[in-house]
Amino acid sequence: MKKRVYIETTIPSFYVETRREPDMVARRGWTRQWWDTRRQHYEVVTSPAVIEELQSGTYPNKEDALALMAGLRWLPAVGAIGPIVRTYIARHVMPADPTGDGLHLAFASYYHCHFLLTWNCEHLANANKFEHIRHVNTELGLFCPILTTPVELLGDEEESNNETRYSY
Repeated sequence: MKKRVYIETTIPSFYVETRREPDMVARRGWTRQWWDTRRQHYEVVTSPAVIEELQSGTYPNKEDALALMAGLRWLPAVGAIGPIVRTYIARHVMPADPTGDGLHLAFASYYHCHFLLTWNCEHLANANKFEHIRHVNTELGLFCPILTTPVELLGDEEESNNETRYSY
């Protein structure tokens, strides 16, 4: 069984990124490398929240970012997601915007995604916040995805050939 990866908004955004600053170029490169060579080793999903964020932004290559997401399975926005987001906000796990980072974490947690893939290292892929997130998810009876960047999921070919050997 393939592990499920929730794609958060920053992933398609960095895939089509055009800025030339070294950190932007590096993130774009890692994102493209993972997307183009490693994505097929996972069940890759997203949510309507990601599509809405991509549609609402004003940035170069917007249509390319949306096209990148077109083939992915969208996780349904069920009624249980809202209370999870509100709990994250009330418990200071996520910022107060109910349509932002907490919503992505709620989707990935509710749908038992093994990974939440993001470049948001302030609120999501932040090792200093993970214990708090894990604690709240445990109290809510939710799975806690690994919050990570594409660079952490690059691995090597030998690893991907052995991925199905291990189950968690």
